[in-house]
Amino acid sequence: MRLLLTGGGTGGHVYPALAIAEAFSHEKDFTPLTTLFVGTKERMEAEIVPKAGVEIEFVRAAPLERKLSAGFFGMLGTNAVGFVESFEIVRKMRPDVLIATGGYVTLPVVAAARTLRTLGFMGTKLVTLETNAVGGLTNKALAPLVDEIWYGLAPQGRALEPREVVVGTPVRASMRRPMSAAEGRAALKLDAERTTVVVMGGSLGARSVNEAAAALIEAGMPENWQVVVVCGQRDQPEIWRRLGWREHVKVIAYLDDPRPAYAAADVVVSRAGASTIAELAATATPALLVPYPHATADHQAANARAYAAGGAARVIADADLDAGRLRLELTAALGGERAAQMRAAAERAALADPRAAIVARVKSWSNSNGNTP
Repeated sequence: MRLLLTGGGTGGHVYPALAIAEAFSHEKDFTPLTTLFVGTKERMEAEIVPKAGVEIEFVRAAPLERKLSAGFFGMLGTNAVGFVESFEIVRKMRPDVLIATGGYVTLPVVAAARTLRTLGFMGTKLVTLETNAVGGLTNKALAPLVDEIWYGLAPQGRALEPREVVVGTPVRASMRRPMSAAEGRAALKLDAERTTVVVMGGSLGARSVNEAAAALIEAGMPENWQVVVVCGQRDQPEIWRRLGWREHVKVIAYLDDPRPAYAAADVVVSRAGASTIAELAATATPALLVPYPHATADHQAANARAYAAGGAARVIADADLDAGRLRLELTAALGGERAAQMRAAAERAALADPRAAIVARVKSWSNSNGNTP
């Protein structure tokens, strides 16, 4: 099988693609397997994908412009160049399956693949995976070009069309590896007995979340707490200056493998990106979610509501977040009945494995045109 993956810009687009590549590599029905990822040189996939052992090639791409402006024609030109570059990559590989996981780089890649298929050069099955509760602009633009549209979360307010399938958002196998709280705390060199709060802001960090956590700690946290602040590269110098010397506080810029942090946590405080929500669900982790207020179409708020609907999380608006509100919410989430209810709901969320759903979906396709195992 020849698998082409494309996506980029954020972890929410890159990590699901890598989880799919990992899942396919363990399927004997897909052997021999050739996997290629197409992204852009300037975004995070350029570093993360090779580190995961997946081959990557690069094309030029630019975000879609919503309005006619001076930048509109530059966007068209860049994506036209990306289309030509993608055309050559896809023509050489002739993939059986192309899965686009989001981000503007997917536009020229999928368009090139669709053109080659229309010209009769290959029979590639074309799929987009929308991991957010509210669809992105590029995935919406690609909808007429693909055979199936997969969702991490069911679309809101309407029934699914025949070519739409809810599969969930896949995460790496390491996220589903059993790990006890004691093991996670040992890996992070934490006290095994203390109530543990993990604050996670992603690769860059979440400034308002970092600030609220830092202010709470500086004001004095409960005696039996310990806090891990995964603050992001951007905020690391300032957060380290304020908190790095404090007892029972650990400041980390970024975690390539956050599994120990999820295992260690009694509760996680984080944004509500699609990959974060999927990892929380896979690891059965209760959370306080603070959606990024400037996310396109407010999709993080929709993601957060979906996870919170089952009882595994509480949602705090970014505008309402400060040290006092964070302390109040954490105290409630970590004590008594609510803590047990959130943990039970998180464990229910962990039962589904989107990787298995995706593998089963691909296996279900007909062999008639030679583009599936």
